[in-house]
Amino acid sequence: MSLLRVESLQKSFGGIHAVAGVSFALAAGEIVALIGPNGAGKSTCFNLLNGQLRPDGGRILVNGSDVTDEPVRALCQLGVSRGFQVAATFTSMSVRENVQIALLSRAGEIWRFGVSVVERFKADAIALLDRVGMTALAERACGTLAYGDLKRLELAVALAGAPKLLLLDEPSAGMAVAERAAMMALIRRLADEHTIGVLFTEHNMDAVFSIADRILVMDHGALIAAGTPGEIRANRHVQAVYLGDDA
Repeated sequence: MSLLRVESLQKSFGGIHAVAGVSFALAAGEIVALIGPNGAGKSTCFNLLNGQLRPDGGRILVNGSDVTDEPVRALCQLGVSRGFQVAATFTSMSVRENVQIALLSRAGEIWRFGVSVVERFKADAIALLDRVGMTALAERACGTLAYGDLKRLELAVALAGAPKLLLLDEPSAGMAVAERAAMMALIRRLADEHTIGVLFTEHNMDAVFSIADRILVMDHGALIAAGTPGEIRANRHVQAVYLGDDA
């Protein structure tokens, strides 16, 4: 059984088909990249999978259960977590406190924060920060972090949801070459060690080809190609639409 199965997903805005009959599957522990030119429909597809938008047609199944009409919070409880292109944190709080808030939210105790929760989920937060290599920065204010560290924190916050499926929107956006390589290696390690399925969008092709098990290519709302990195790199249609002849 696939961890994620998408069947003929559709979404239109004012007659424009943002997602036009997209179908694919993703297995536990697999890393799949969703790529394509600007306006291809990638973000809309992510918003449908995350429950932020309702599809006009098609189905979304997680572990065989139909979650097409489930809201964001219900999907989180089912193990679907999303990281966004722009890292969003509470800048005046510490790195650890940001992760604690995510853990409190997952436990349905977000209303307790600021009352008597200094120790609540503290150890769990530190453990998550250790998984992304940020233990040394646990007590630093988020407002002082470098951008690459903010993206790693965003990943720790996403992991606070104990995800089975992780949706990552340009996880290496704005990073320098070394930071980007480290982030993609981290995602690969987390997927392998914890059998997390990962679907990610990314404009940097070095990042895509470095870790993706399979690549899906969208253009004008439709899925135009799917395959291994080698197959996608050699696909003449994909070269013409997105990668270029030097891919």
